[in-house]
Order: sequence, then C-alpha cells, then structure tokens
Amino acid sequence: MIRPVEEKIILGIDPGTTIMGYGVLRVAGVQPHMVAMGIIDLRKFSDHYLKLRHIHERVLSIIESYLPDELAIEAPFFGKNVQSMLKLGRAQGVAMAVALSRDIPITEYAPLKIKMAITGNGQASKEQVADMLQRLLHFPKEDMPTFMDATDGLAAAYCHFLQMGRPATEKAYRSWKDFAAKNPGKVKG
Repeated sequence: MIRPVEEKIILGIDPGTTIMGYGVLRVAGVQPHMVAMGIIDLRKFSDHYLKLRHIHERVLSIIESYLPDELAIEAPFFGKNVQSMLKLGRAQGVAMAVALSRDIPITEYAPLKIKMAITGNGQASKEQVADMLQRLLHFPKEDMPTFMDATDGLAAAYCHFLQMGRPATEKAYRSWKDFAAKNPGKVKG
C-alpha cells in the first residue's frame, strides 16, 4: 500500500550522452500527475566536456524550474564498451552532482527494475513503457514525445513513486544470485 504524501515532486532522469531524458511527477496524496517530460539534446556538441557542461546547465535549470524533492535516476547498465560506459557514467555523475548541490536525495534504479515496475516485464521495449505510462498517467497520445528517452526519464520518476510507500525490507536482493544465496531452501538447484 502506498502511504499518502501531501505533495512531492519527483524528477526522473534517463542519463545519456546523446539524448538525456527527464520527467517530472507531482504526487498529491497517493495520486501521481505528470508535470513535464522532455529531453536534453546533446547531439550538437562534438566535445564530451561541452556535453557535460550542457548537462549541468540544463539539469540545474530543470531543478530550478520544478523544485523537485527527490531525484530518481536510471543506473547505467553494463554491456556497452568501456569508453561508452565511462562517458555515460560521467553524464550520470554530473546530473547527480547538480541534484546533490541542491540537497536533493537521489535513488538509482536498474533499467530492469524500472521496466518491471511500469509494465511487469523487465524486458519491455521503450514503446511498451511509454504506452503504459500514457495509460497510467492519463496524458493524451499527442503529448507522447518523439524521443522515448523522455518517457524513460518519466518512468524512473514513476518507479520511484511506486517505491515510496514501501518500507525498506530487511532482505534486499541485488540480483537473482544474491536471492539464491540468501534463500537456499526456496531455490531448486
């Protein structure tokens, strides 16, 4: 059960080095409402350091515009090459540093957890996540953004909203392997 919150603003960010998505949710009581979603377009910058500066400026502007109480950010997933991961980690770090400079608490969510929270399927496509958010948050189809990175940012915020009312459990699991190690009697070998 989700505990009622008087009002809270959640900023969700989907980090990227080409397109960074964001979404803003306002939670009134137990009801979330989409306030905004969009992208930070980094394609015009060829220099990675200029991209980082632009991320800093835009995330700061978004924070100053919407005054979020919390930041939910998608954690980079492994599998890309090392240079891509390094650049993505820097982009994520800049966004996090801006939030921290404004004393905004940060929660990271794995992409699989976000997709699972929104659609019930950790392997859902960006389009499936966007479609489900459109239905859950009741915004018109014409408000659907061109870049799904925006809905991915909104998905991070919505995932955080779903987690807000759930107290932290004693047994937190980081992976299936971790679950199996902590629950040997529940797992068939």
